Amino acid sequence: MYDYQLNQEYFAQIADDILNIGCEELLKIGAENIRPAYRGVYFNASRDVMYRVNYETRFITRVIAPISIFSCRNADHLYRKGSDIEWRDFFSADHTFAVFASVSNSTAINHSEFAALRLKDAIVDYFRNLSGSRPTVEKINPDIWINLHIENNQAVIGIDTSGGSLHRRGYRKQTVKAPIQETLAAAIIHLSAWNGERPLYDPMCGSGTLVAESLMHYCRIPAGILRKRFGFEFLPDYDRKSWKQVKATADRRIRKLPEGLIAASDISEKAVAATHANLRELPYGERIAVVVKDFQQISRLENRLIICNPPYGIRLDNPVELESWYKNFGDFLKQRCLNSNAYVYAGNRDLIPHIGLKPSLKLPLKNGGLDGRLLKFDIY
Repeated sequence: MYDYQLNQEYFAQIADDILNIGCEELLKIGAENIRPAYRGVYFNASRDVMYRVNYETRFITRVIAPISIFSCRNADHLYRKGSDIEWRDFFSADHTFAVFASVSNSTAINHSEFAALRLKDAIVDYFRNLSGSRPTVEKINPDIWINLHIENNQAVIGIDTSGGSLHRRGYRKQTVKAPIQETLAAAIIHLSAWNGERPLYDPMCGSGTLVAESLMHYCRIPAGILRKRFGFEFLPDYDRKSWKQVKATADRRIRKLPEGLIAASDISEKAVAATHANLRELPYGERIAVVVKDFQQISRLENRLIICNPPYGIRLDNPVELESWYKNFGDFLKQRCLNSNAYVYAGNRDLIPHIGLKPSLKLPLKNGGLDGRLLKFDIY
């Protein structure tokens, strides 16, 4: 038996800024004994709960099933331990694979790419010695992802049960410059505590990520509904019947989107076209009205929840123009959005004072390389 089978323990990768809500989600889905670790958490779960986590999570990036844990003395020792694993239990020489590695506070090996290369060599040589043929390395879209994490000279080799990053929902067929990451957009919706009591509006929707995540949140659409396959299908104890039951149960919870509950606009025709294309991929996406309109042309947005990701320097390069834009946006909130709450993700913290409103919430949230802030404005 492999390590994950012995103790039903898995590792969930979660961004530090949303670790708490990721843990809350794990508990809600049915995980137990959640313990913080480097770049995520360990948790215990039955096989079916692990399937559910992968299918339903909105905040977790990957779920790793550990198969070998050992003290790593050096690169040759890593190679030997990697060679000892019966890789044919997971895939064959006809499949493609990739190894992604991380190394922290270790003297045995201190370079993640080198660690990944040694494990890759061990896997290739295992199959070559077994059958004379070898699987192909595919770094973009492999059949199976293999994870290696070394911390304080302790190595964990695992199978990525997600089959690639879960933030890639599958609905983003078109995009525009500087899109917000799906997991971050989902976190913003969650932090807003929106439950559908008031209409939600995004006045600068870009390619529609916040709108799509709002739709999935309200309609209880599993985040993995468009995913073609999961990595757990390569595990030796994969149960196809149980997975189908887990999926069917989650899909039965999906509910319709009322007309007019979610709407959006953007000044860019390209952005609106991208939003329409992406929403068409999701159930009830056609019920969301998206139009080409500058936010300054909107006469009023009263009694709404406003959620948006304004331009922050990547989409507008002139600093003076940006400052003026943010001032106009602040005036728009104050004058035309009475009795509303606005959640604004500001990727450039220096531009926040130009909005001219004092936020009731200011929460650090990273979006890729941007150290942004989620702001809440209460407009009365």
